[in-house]
Amino acid sequence: MKNRFPHPKKISLRRHLPLVHEDLSGVYRRNLHKWLLIAPILGVAAGLTITAVAILILKEIWPAVLGYYLLHHWAIVPSLVLGCAITGLIMQYFTPNPNEHSTEEVIQSYHEHEGAIDMRPFIPKLLAAVTTVGFGGSAALEGPSIYGGAALGSWLWKKLSRFPRFHLDDRDRRIMLICGAAAGMSAVFRAPFTGIVFALEMPYKDDLAHEALLPSLIASVVSYLTLGNFFRSGPLFNFVASSDYHTSDLLWSLLLGALIGLVSMAFVITFRRVRSWVVGWNWPHWIKLSLGGLVTGLCGLGFLFAYPGNLVPLGPNYEAVQTILTTAHSSRELLLFALLKLAATLGTLAAGGVSAMFVPLFLTGGSLGIAFAQSVVHSPAVGLYAAVGMAAFIAAGYKTPLAAVVFVAEATGGHGFIIPALIGAAVAYAVSGDASVSGDQRVHGVRPEFSHSPQ
Repeated sequence: MKNRFPHPKKISLRRHLPLVHEDLSGVYRRNLHKWLLIAPILGVAAGLTITAVAILILKEIWPAVLGYYLLHHWAIVPSLVLGCAITGLIMQYFTPNPNEHSTEEVIQSYHEHEGAIDMRPFIPKLLAAVTTVGFGGSAALEGPSIYGGAALGSWLWKKLSRFPRFHLDDRDRRIMLICGAAAGMSAVFRAPFTGIVFALEMPYKDDLAHEALLPSLIASVVSYLTLGNFFRSGPLFNFVASSDYHTSDLLWSLLLGALIGLVSMAFVITFRRVRSWVVGWNWPHWIKLSLGGLVTGLCGLGFLFAYPGNLVPLGPNYEAVQTILTTAHSSRELLLFALLKLAATLGTLAAGGVSAMFVPLFLTGGSLGIAFAQSVVHSPAVGLYAAVGMAAFIAAGYKTPLAAVVFVAEATGGHGFIIPALIGAAVAYAVSGDASVSGDQRVHGVRPEFSHSPQ
């Protein structure tokens, strides 16, 4: 005769199965596992796109253009006017709004368009970035990289949201926008942690886009590895660093951060005012940019006239970062370089050039930091003060203090300078107030109509 009563173990299992299901549902309620597939796809796509842009500019166009400029100074001004005019024509005739591009478009999309980016002008905007930087505009590759990665993230959401198995909702589009921006930043600077932190800090002046942390982490690492197959690994701007610093260096770092915070505030306010003024001109976009190219070219020509050599405040300036970090320059030369680099950046980007100013601010901060070490502190540890200056200017200009310090550590190999860089970045961030190069960046919880940034 069969036993009509279930085994005690079976009764216990049936009793606890609902509890196990409830626990697992709670653990996976956000469907985080979906990013294990989506984020790597986005990382590869962003990595390949940014690699193509980087190869085109850094290996093909800019080395040849820079060599020609250094041999034929007379060609700088007309070539920059021509390059900026071409950029203006591309943006005027192949994009719906020539004033909408790069980091600004990503931030605006995050806050106002639920992460949606129009992909129709995607290729023209990347080409405009190539002509802006490749001809010598004072900008770098983070603009097209952040835009390119973010746009791919928005596009990929549109494609994958058609499939219920991915469980993508409207909120996920903003996450994928930030995730793509992080992947683009990570690839172009070969700094995955910087890409993550900068993308999370980018939408706000005082907060993080926390929801995008996990997918940004995955996509940044994948895009970094993708670009690493085409470029060397290791720090982008390597220089010898030591953790040997004194208490007095920390006090000097505080003062340097305060000074750079004031300089950054003055530059950012000037940039926002000039940008608003230029946007209001009722002139064709290509004429505005041609005038910007004229200003940029004169800055480069003026510096070479004062200090003939291989250092010039034009183009992506990766080689200039290495030159300033590893060779001796007088404080007067460094100060003039910083001044003309900011002026050239103003001429390029305030006029509507397609890119961003992360490296120009980084390079200017490094120049000011070394000049400060040589003329004020009289310290041989110029690398320390260069690192502090770099972190301080990025923190003040972009309102991204964490990304500034992480970038200095990753991109220069100066991990020993993290504490002084943190001090300089924090002070510069505080001294510069809410002045940001991005007019669309917001204070968390404050509605746009209460923002005092000039639009």
